[in-house]
Amino acid sequence: MADNIRISVAEVRKRMNAGEQFTFVDSRNPVAWGESDVKISGAIRVPADRVEQHLAAIPKNKPLIVYCT
Repeated sequence: MADNIRISVAEVRKRMNAGEQFTFVDSRNPVAWGESDVKISGAIRVPADRVEQHLAAIPKNKPLIVYCT
């Protein structure tokens, strides 16, 4: 299992510009998600309290970036 680390937006952007691909998981609660006008295109919606129910939908072939508010 890979280490869990924090990564800055700048570092993600730098790595994406270098060609690295990520899977993004939006773990905001439904209220925060619904009120937000900022959503990453292609991100998988998985509320933090429902991860186990969504494991099969999360690709395992790319580094995973989970974000919330």
